[in-house]
Amino acid sequence: MENKVEEKESDSTAFRNKEKVLVTCSRRINYRYRHLMMNVVLLLPHCKKDNKVESKESKGATLNELVELKGSSSCLFFECRKQKDLYLWMAKCPNGPSVKFLVNAVHTMEELKLTGNHLKGSRPLLTFSTNFDKDPHWKLLKEMIEQIFGTPKDQRKCKPYHDHVFVFSIVDDHIWFRNYQISVPHNEADKVDRGGLDKMNLVEVGPRFCLNPIKIFGGSFGGPTLYENPFYVSPNQVKDFFHLLKLFLEASD
Repeated sequence: MENKVEEKESDSTAFRNKEKVLVTCSRRINYRYRHLMMNVVLLLPHCKKDNKVESKESKGATLNELVELKGSSSCLFFECRKQKDLYLWMAKCPNGPSVKFLVNAVHTMEELKLTGNHLKGSRPLLTFSTNFDKDPHWKLLKEMIEQIFGTPKDQRKCKPYHDHVFVFSIVDDHIWFRNYQISVPHNEADKVDRGGLDKMNLVEVGPRFCLNPIKIFGGSFGGPTLYENPFYVSPNQVKDFFHLLKLFLEASD
């Protein structure tokens, strides 16, 4: 009897992942970025989708309130500006930290038409490139990605097994995302033994996107700046540069 009581006490003190993620977007988002957001919703069975939020300075307070009402602990906010530039806010609510990314190289599942496939609601394996452990800001981003994209084991909508992999790689100070199906032989005679990785193949499913970190904040959607990317160039500066270059070439002709 005493042993059973001790087992119950140890179970109650053990860590249980109750992570829930709110996924939403700003108003006037274009169809391509909206499809990307829906692809992310399909990949995260522990997320909750909400209505669009107005992209204003007070959006942080609104999103924190929505996260609390939905009983979530994290938020992914897709913010579209000028119907061209997409920013992704990744935040731990309500105390932070949070990070703002510029999203580039977007390819949705509908665009790619890849041959890979996996069951809806299955849990992903998360893999990271080794350079995530080099600098403190990459370590922080890795921890946030693990908590937000890692599906809890006992989540009611998820399947109890892994059949796909999320790959996060740092190349040129950008985080590149890929999603692969774990493909194994289906014949009973070719059944893969535990640990038989040589017989497994990875088939890309999608979507694809690239995250360029802009700033890391100490709070949720704001607060003190913990890190600022010295190599970041805003899309407006790039457009102005090409506009001036075009005018210069026209004048030289």
